Amino acid sequence: MQNFKSFEITKEEIVPLAERMKKEGRRLLMIHGFVDKEGNIVVNYQYDLGETVESYTIKGVNDLPTISHIYDVAAAWPEEEIHELLGVNFEGLKMRGRLFLPDTMLDGKGQIIVTPLNELRKKTKVEKE
Repeated sequence: MQNFKSFEITKEEIVPLAERMKKEGRRLLMIHGFVDKEGNIVVNYQYDLGETVESYTIKGVNDLPTISHIYDVAAAWPEEEIHELLGVNFEGLKMRGRLFLPDTMLDGKGQIIVTPLNELRKKTKVEKE
């Protein structure tokens, strides 16, 4: 069974942490994003340290540096997803296009989470006409 350790970090620690983990040969397992009970956006980075998963969390920050230049698609894909669904801006991320929302719908930043489904349907219908 794996051990799990969790740490809160700052925006400034994201890139140096990723660089250190990559240099040590550690895998980036996942980057998660969600909104907590207080309405803050939370972004969580998880790394494989053998028998331990280390989790690093940033709360309430909407602009974060990308680590896609360090972990390539393993970071780019979840960063694009978090950007589209929650509106977090990953500075330096080269977006390849939308993952979930059609290009013609809204502005593509977090609306799928905060806009009621009936409004999304209306806006999509209007854009298609």
